[in-house]
Amino acid sequence: MLQSGRMLFFVKALVALFTVIDPVGLVPVVLTLTAGMAAAERTTVIIRATVIAAGVIVVFGVLGNAIFSSLGVTPEAFSIAGGALLFLVAIDMLFGRQSGARETPREAREARMREDISVFPLAIPMISGPGTITTIILLVDSSGGAPLYLAAIAIAAAITLLAAAAAMLISLQIQKRVGTTGILVLSRVLGMLLAAVATQFILNGIATFIQSHP
Repeated sequence: MLQSGRMLFFVKALVALFTVIDPVGLVPVVLTLTAGMAAAERTTVIIRATVIAAGVIVVFGVLGNAIFSSLGVTPEAFSIAGGALLFLVAIDMLFGRQSGARETPREAREARMREDISVFPLAIPMISGPGTITTIILLVDSSGGAPLYLAAIAIAAAITLLAAAAAMLISLQIQKRVGTTGILVLSRVLGMLLAAVATQFILNGIATFIQSHP
């Protein structure tokens, strides 16, 4: 039973992170931002962006709850607010809109004017934006500090980041085989999954609040 619970938690973490980062959804962004780059330079930019994003995820995974505790924000309040934010991201994915939780139009314009795109906008906010940070903090909080659950989150994050890096590295091949329509269809399916995960976070926050305030 305990083993089953750990596996379900791992699947939940993997689905949540994979959906909010959306590796396939990064393909058109990478194609636009790296147009004209040599293959070696493009690879360096993608790897650097992935490493920076991993660092951001680790920092907020370790210190996120402490930061919010120091601000007087309770776990259930953040669970509800975070779930609401993720639900808005899911809505944008379902309707094919650009999500402000990943990149705003102003940020997109600034990105096109920058020479080094690995930090901005690839690492932040495309890979480790507000949605990703919110997800990792919520997952760490729901783990209850159990080492095996924290390890499950770390493995899920590593798998997702590797998938994101792989998708960006072979973005040209993906674009040729799947096409823009295929990417949009997959993004909508992932949006449905993210909506379900976000709703669960909100329900968990409400249930915890009710239990702690009878």
